[in-house]
Amino acid sequence: MASALITGVTGQDGAYLAQLLLSKGYQVYGTFRRLSTPNFWRLQALGIDDKIKLISMDLNDMSSMIEAISIASPDEIYHLAAQSFVGASFDQPLATADMSGIGTVRMLEAMRVVRKGAKFYQASTSELYGNSEPRKKSENTPFHPRSPYAAAKLYAYWIVRIYREGYGLYSSNGILFNHESPLRGLEFVTRKISNACARISLGLQDRLSIGSLESERDWGYAGDYVECMWQILQNSDPEDFVVATGESHSVREFVDLAFDRVHLDSAKYLKVDRRLIRPLEVNSLTGNPSFAESKLGWKPSVRFKDLVNLMVDEDVRRWRSWQEGKLFPWDAPLFLDHDNIIVGRYSMDR
Repeated sequence: MASALITGVTGQDGAYLAQLLLSKGYQVYGTFRRLSTPNFWRLQALGIDDKIKLISMDLNDMSSMIEAISIASPDEIYHLAAQSFVGASFDQPLATADMSGIGTVRMLEAMRVVRKGAKFYQASTSELYGNSEPRKKSENTPFHPRSPYAAAKLYAYWIVRIYREGYGLYSSNGILFNHESPLRGLEFVTRKISNACARISLGLQDRLSIGSLESERDWGYAGDYVECMWQILQNSDPEDFVVATGESHSVREFVDLAFDRVHLDSAKYLKVDRRLIRPLEVNSLTGNPSFAESKLGWKPSVRFKDLVNLMVDEDVRRWRSWQEGKLFPWDAPLFLDHDNIIVGRYSMDR
């Protein structure tokens, strides 16, 4: 039986990836960071919390990484753990650099020492490109990071290539463009929108505060993207891949579709809050997934409108269940609205 270690298994991608690997017969180990409040709701929501083996690990502590790899003895390592919120990286640039940048080196070093023959997947990001040309970004497009998060991920991207070329490790980057789902965290703009639409439609909220409406992103479904992560490590040679849908849509389009889904006029409930705009904005990000399509045979199955509907429908279902007094795994009741938080130098992630 093949075994896999997923760092950051409690996140959106980690949960969906664990579910996928379990369906393929893997023995799945997942790392999590010990917090004062447990964060296993996604694993519980997918019904897999009792099917994976959880290991405590911290990106600042290499000894815990060595222990995790030693325990799991994995054939494949999917390194998803990071400080993954772009906006927060402006407030916490040093912590972001250490977790999202140096943390990747620690993982590679731990793997090189303990499990050199394993395959390593690094969760890279479309934020590497910033506002670079051309409009559709491929594996050969120049990088131009515009946030501390993107700069940290750029360092991690090149470290993965250095360990591949310098040490002969099987290490690959998946340059994933934005991918969403009902398991997305509420700090991300797409889930903030879908959650607000659900609450407004049920009389639980009266407005949606948002930053830039004109920013455009290439939005896909997280369930599709974790399938590509797995395919990347099944490739005969370690390579880097752009994973995207190839089309982009604005935040305004997302908002309008979401409100349409609950039969409301977005103009009546929308408030633009300039405090939520980043110091440096990335105007548009669209990926060119042709290499992944030709080399791996991967194609996204969920398109933009269906993704928006999926997220809104699920948040409506959750809040209706909450109104009925039902208990189930969910993040929303624990999340404070932005109006109750002092906003520093950052905005929402796209």
